[in-house]
Amino acid sequence: MTSHLPGFPDIAWENYPAAGRSFGTFLGGLWATACGALGVPHSPAAQSVQMVSSLLPAWSSEKIGITPPQQSYVSDDGFPAEISVNWSGPRPELRLLFDSLGEQWVFPDEPAGSVADLFPTAPVWHAIAWRPPVRVVLKTYYGLYALPKPDRRAAVGAAMTRLGLDAAWADAHRRVEVPGGEREIEFFAVDLVGRAEARAKVYYRNHDADLAEVCRVAAVASKHDVSEATTAYRMLAGPSTKAGRAALTCLAFRSGAATAIESTTYLRMPTLTASDQEAVDRTSALLSHHGVDPGRFRALTEAFAPVPLAHSTGLLELVSFRAAGRPADITTYFRFPVYPR
Repeated sequence: MTSHLPGFPDIAWENYPAAGRSFGTFLGGLWATACGALGVPHSPAAQSVQMVSSLLPAWSSEKIGITPPQQSYVSDDGFPAEISVNWSGPRPELRLLFDSLGEQWVFPDEPAGSVADLFPTAPVWHAIAWRPPVRVVLKTYYGLYALPKPDRRAAVGAAMTRLGLDAAWADAHRRVEVPGGEREIEFFAVDLVGRAEARAKVYYRNHDADLAEVCRVAAVASKHDVSEATTAYRMLAGPSTKAGRAALTCLAFRSGAATAIESTTYLRMPTLTASDQEAVDRTSALLSHHGVDPGRFRALTEAFAPVPLAHSTGLLELVSFRAAGRPADITTYFRFPVYPR
């Protein structure tokens, strides 16, 4: 089985071909590959690669070895980054999520009102989201998964109070936490844009949930179309009524709203499909259902795939869906298992 990425040797799927390159070079190459598959013109694509390189932490200059220098929770194998694409709007939005790996580092021009001091021991992740030709959004995520559950609730409550969202958070959390389901708060996130526009987001990890339960949790948000969401979940899950392992729910909050305004549900495709090919086929059908030609999505997945998709699983790790009135609000998340899993 041969790699589909130029310059990479023939490999077995167990390890993505990255050893010996710097993290920054590898991630920049993946970003450039995505730009090519998405049809981004050469000049803005090259500028975006430079932009990404300038925003990565210092660890990006280190060489990728055979084991992770620090274990990251971003990927199952410990690799500290993932790439995703949102398919709503006239052009896809390309995103890079990465772990700060403990570096005391923030994006340039982070706005006032930061909540970082409320999460002093939490792992910090950052994301760059770019919708060509010019729109760039920066995001920060605080990983609460290592904290005792009461401490997670207390930290999120304090952050929401500081942001003026405490009443909306109390309403949403009360409605989420009903008997009969097992879930935990896993992340708190903020968009680094002007305060009037910024969202605060709370991520729940659902344990052993079925599709009806994840839809119930998503419906806590005021903008949520239950029928549209249910159809999307069923298209991704296939014959299963379960939501797969550790499905995620993200509730988004904005100033002035009485409760969560939007919700996004993330399904883990390797727990719902037998291969990446099956995951790609189901996701393509969902994109088509929402009026998006899946050709660019298929081209992107093929460009990322080091082996035939029928022989791999976990490259297309997550697919998310948000039923909040925007057509095709679907995001596909790609993982690159560099280290032994």
